[in-house]
Amino acid sequence: MRYTKLTLITAFALFSLFFGAGNIILPPYLGFTSGDQWLPVTLGFAISAVFIPILGIRAHARLQGSLLDFADRMSPVFSVIFGILVYLIAVALPAPRTASLTHEMAIAPYFDTSSLLTSSIYFLGVFIFVIFRSSILDITGKVLTPMLLVLLSAIILLILTGTSLDQLTYTPEQWISKGLLEGYQTFDAMGAVVVGAVIIISLNYRQELDYNVRRKVINRAGILAGSGLCLIYAGLIYGGALLSNTLDPDLDRSGVLNAMITYALGEKGHIFLAILIALACFSTTVGIITGASDFVKGLLPKQKWAYLLTALLSCITGVLIGQLKFEYIIEIALPALLFIYPLIIIFILLHNLPQKWVSAFTFRAVTLTVILFSIPDILNALGYSGPSEYLSSITPWNTTHFSWILPAAAVFLLAQTKKEPEGR
Repeated sequence: MRYTKLTLITAFALFSLFFGAGNIILPPYLGFTSGDQWLPVTLGFAISAVFIPILGIRAHARLQGSLLDFADRMSPVFSVIFGILVYLIAVALPAPRTASLTHEMAIAPYFDTSSLLTSSIYFLGVFIFVIFRSSILDITGKVLTPMLLVLLSAIILLILTGTSLDQLTYTPEQWISKGLLEGYQTFDAMGAVVVGAVIIISLNYRQELDYNVRRKVINRAGILAGSGLCLIYAGLIYGGALLSNTLDPDLDRSGVLNAMITYALGEKGHIFLAILIALACFSTTVGIITGASDFVKGLLPKQKWAYLLTALLSCITGVLIGQLKFEYIIEIALPALLFIYPLIIIFILLHNLPQKWVSAFTFRAVTLTVILFSIPDILNALGYSGPSEYLSSITPWNTTHFSWILPAAAVFLLAQTKKEPEGR
């Protein structure tokens, strides 16, 4: 266990980089709306917000490359376009969302200041951390994450003395689907392919680590971080469920989280909430923008300004979008999420399968199938429901935005019958 300390630090860093705005605000509301069905909804949420992202980290450990390696078997051009879209979405939506939530839950209750001022100060701090990116592992792993874990654990333990659960009539299958879809909103699968590269590069600074050691460290750290995330999510969801028959049923996501903290820690608990929100959101945003800057630097290796300019433009974008309302950012993110998330998931899964199962033909056929069967969901989110309604009559799960799963699985199985040289 020579690298136990490094594994623990990396695991803490992964936890902190994953655990952002959506990860804090979504689980309590899921529990609040699911009542006695909190367990199946936790299972669904864990699949899309923990299992898939950790597989993404495992894929990074296997590839030992950048985001481009996830899609390069389609074509080099497709890979670059995919990478640009991922980072554009990450920089324009989940990153600014963290500043918005920080203002609404950690600043606005105490100070009469504008959201523009909050987002400006917030992203100035992010920019400083991104520029000194070699300290990311140490800062997030040794300082921020332990503080997060202490605060979260205290809140959850105090909530566990709550009342009995509401009895709801929906089936477990429906709640699993609800949890899966809500897990989409965390953007954690995207975070895996973005943040994973940051972890790889940070570990590459340690010259004494060879490929196999780095892979083992990342895999073990992923398992530890995933286990911690599951425990925290389950606690937050169960805590929300315990309060489902004691709070105003019309509360929104931030209202439920606010009420949960107040119930557990009293009015002074809002101070702890402010610290919790600020730390979780900030560390996640640093990871996203560092990943985006690394990506552009990789595309333009001869341009010394690429990393700095990308970080600067990303933070300016964060300032402008981060001043908007949190719920509004979630709403405008949905079409982009329905487009990019299925692709990210399928790339993560394909890169975790044995190489002999994933030929170039299989990779391309499955990817094109996912794109095709995701289009109706995207159009539906944009207000054009015709294709989605038609597809729902012939394809299972379409009403919950998973219509691409069964066709992709069928194409994958059919592709196994085609004899072709083994994939990488």
